[in-house]
Amino acid sequence: MSSKQIQTNTEEETLKIAQRLANLVKPGDVITLEGDLGAGKTTFTKGLAQGLGVKRTVSSPTFTIVKEYEGQIPLYHMDVYRLENSDEDIGFEEYFNGSGLTVVEWAQFIEEYLPNEILTIHFNYIDEHSRLIEFKPKGSHFEDIVSKLG
Repeated sequence: MSSKQIQTNTEEETLKIAQRLANLVKPGDVITLEGDLGAGKTTFTKGLAQGLGVKRTVSSPTFTIVKEYEGQIPLYHMDVYRLENSDEDIGFEEYFNGSGLTVVEWAQFIEEYLPNEILTIHFNYIDEHSRLIEFKPKGSHFEDIVSKLG
């Protein structure tokens, strides 16, 4: 399956797509988020958290690298931008093979640690409210998930 594109015109629409996706993932899944600053990566993660029943407020983990949230399954939200020129390994495999959903912003900086099967989501900024969200599945599990997003 190739990629799928969905345009959202409000933040609420973006949150709803993320909530739908949250109902399709399983423990150990890894989702990478791509896009410029302000393109909607953290907003999308908030929607995933809502879909997983996370009660805490979700914010970008820019300075902490990883934030963990408890929901129906744990949500591990990583922002690895600050690791661009680093050889630091914060135990990625433990998260990627763990009991929760791992969401990684700026994943290109840790590509060598990523599992073979991932879902990459790219956010294209159209205007202040609209985004073109492209879902790029790698592996049959994620191809199946993307086909169910509608």
